[in-house]
Amino acid sequence: MITLNQKNLGLILICFSIILLVSLSFVKVNSDNQGAFLCELVAENQDTRMENCPVHTTTTSWLIIVAFGISFLILGSGLYLYFMPGKKSGIMEIREDFKEIDFSKLNEEERRIYDILKEKDGSVYQSDLIKETDFTKVKMTRILDRMEQGGIIDRKRRGMTNIIILK
Repeated sequence: MITLNQKNLGLILICFSIILLVSLSFVKVNSDNQGAFLCELVAENQDTRMENCPVHTTTTSWLIIVAFGISFLILGSGLYLYFMPGKKSGIMEIREDFKEIDFSKLNEEERRIYDILKEKDGSVYQSDLIKETDFTKVKMTRILDRMEQGGIIDRKRRGMTNIIILK
């Protein structure tokens, strides 16, 4: 499974922008060829003036230039994400290097909380754990006390609640 971290996202943006730039180049060359052909036709016709040439009144070339600009912005963003150092954990990368624990020492409730913490990338607010498990505050506190004494989790105070972090 490929994780969508900063480098992978940067690489995706770089590839997308290169494909877009190549496509826009073909569109620009085709548009220029058609414009040159129309200008030649207008120049050959003595009844029309060059100011009336449809090529000179269209906004297509400006739209193509704007599309090139957007493509270069995407390319710049991709290069930035790919080459700049990011956080240790990626954008959507799941942490899997938690401390090894003996599951035989955990009861069903502790195992349930451990699984929820692992799903949430190793940290979750205590109030969210209470909502997800439907345990009372007192029961949750006792379970977390046992898990903290066992060296499985750490609790850190955050405002009116605690954040529970897997070790």
